[in-house]
Amino acid sequence: MSASTTDSEKPDAHGKSRMLHPVAMMLLIMLVAIGLTYVLDSGEFQRHAKLVVPGTYQQITKERDLTSLLAASLPAGNAERAYPASLFSAMAAIPAGLAKSAPLIFMIMFIGGMFGVLRKSGALDAGIDRLLARTGGNVYVLTPVLMLAIAAGSTFLGLISEYLVIIPMMLILAERLSLGPLYATALVAIAAKVGYLASVTNPLALVIAQPIVQVPLLSGAGLRLAVFVVFLAIGIAYLLYYVKRQGYTVPTGLDNHGRLSLSHRFVLLVVGASVVALVIGTSVWKWGDIQLGAFYIFEGIIIAIAAGMSVRAACDAFVEGMKGMMLAGLLIGLAKAIEIVLHDSLVLDTVIYHLASIVEGRSKIFAAEGMILVQMLLDVLIPSTSGKAAISMPILGPIGHLSGVSGQSVVLAFLFGNGLTNMVTPTSGMLLAYLATGKVGYGTWMRFILPLFAVFTLLAMIFMAFAVYSGY
Repeated sequence: MSASTTDSEKPDAHGKSRMLHPVAMMLLIMLVAIGLTYVLDSGEFQRHAKLVVPGTYQQITKERDLTSLLAASLPAGNAERAYPASLFSAMAAIPAGLAKSAPLIFMIMFIGGMFGVLRKSGALDAGIDRLLARTGGNVYVLTPVLMLAIAAGSTFLGLISEYLVIIPMMLILAERLSLGPLYATALVAIAAKVGYLASVTNPLALVIAQPIVQVPLLSGAGLRLAVFVVFLAIGIAYLLYYVKRQGYTVPTGLDNHGRLSLSHRFVLLVVGASVVALVIGTSVWKWGDIQLGAFYIFEGIIIAIAAGMSVRAACDAFVEGMKGMMLAGLLIGLAKAIEIVLHDSLVLDTVIYHLASIVEGRSKIFAAEGMILVQMLLDVLIPSTSGKAAISMPILGPIGHLSGVSGQSVVLAFLFGNGLTNMVTPTSGMLLAYLATGKVGYGTWMRFILPLFAVFTLLAMIFMAFAVYSGY
């Protein structure tokens, strides 16, 4: 049994896994979201340029008739009247969620297609074998180096969905090291999530949050860099402790592989150049999901040419690779569908209104620590970083100011809450996409990550207290 396999994942007498399928999990969460539209009041803030206007929350009359549950059609809520979700409107939210997430979903599928061509070329396996032969399979060296590289891309450039292509590569590496899929998935997920949590210069997290609370864009990076270093060091240590606990020993025969062929070298050179182009494209040219999707198609074509593959073989490999990312794309669409259900019933603003009232008028340390918890709870309903910033920061910013909490500390609370919950919440389509790509069950992930999550939460509270008392 691999290190990541648990009793709950063993097949039953009919050879079927007892773990809840991630699609079924998302559908269950959608049922909970439907229930919330009947339980919670509806209300709405006024908005200016998609940002909520503080102090403008108004409760909206809502029909709570349970017959609405079976209605074939219900309009979206408006300033005059709100409606709970029906089963049909919730199902209609699924294709709507897929449509709204289409650029990201197709980008992810094209990542899979490119990886399919790369794997078919044989260069990836040969390159990993060569890497292991050169390092002697020393996982205590490979793990920190790989996690640092991944976390750096996340914290400085905002890379997160792009790392889905890294997980299959890490699966091959883990297979060679006899470590199992949990190690491969955790290596990428912990590093990427820590990078996003710290967001030293991550434009996707800071470009909305900081201007709202009137602090200079990308300012305050010093403390966030310290957060990045401390959290990443603990994340690396935790994963290496897991490896050691599994009784890891270096596999034999790692030095028995031949030299890379010329075509393999060409392909790996293309991959290396593509990484540079990806960094430039996202940071300088501000590529979005559509441009990234086009980039991965182009990269797949160049890899096929460099490998000397036939047109049919390359196309077959690309399509097969896309199939491997189908589940990840579907999960992202389902997560967006849940958000649509809550949004159309006008309950999201009600949640932020009541959560914000918990910290309003409190002492500055209570308010600051409370903001982390508020953001963590909001993240369950709104996994989108930019979406959560637009709805929460205009409310929490003034509350922080009245409580003596600086705008910079309010941003830090936002980053902590966003980063922490995205490590564990089943409503995060990206987390479930990571787990689906890595073939790791959600239950297995939770048992693995919860101790680290608890340590990270405590550390976040300590850093927040330091930020408040130091006048950050």
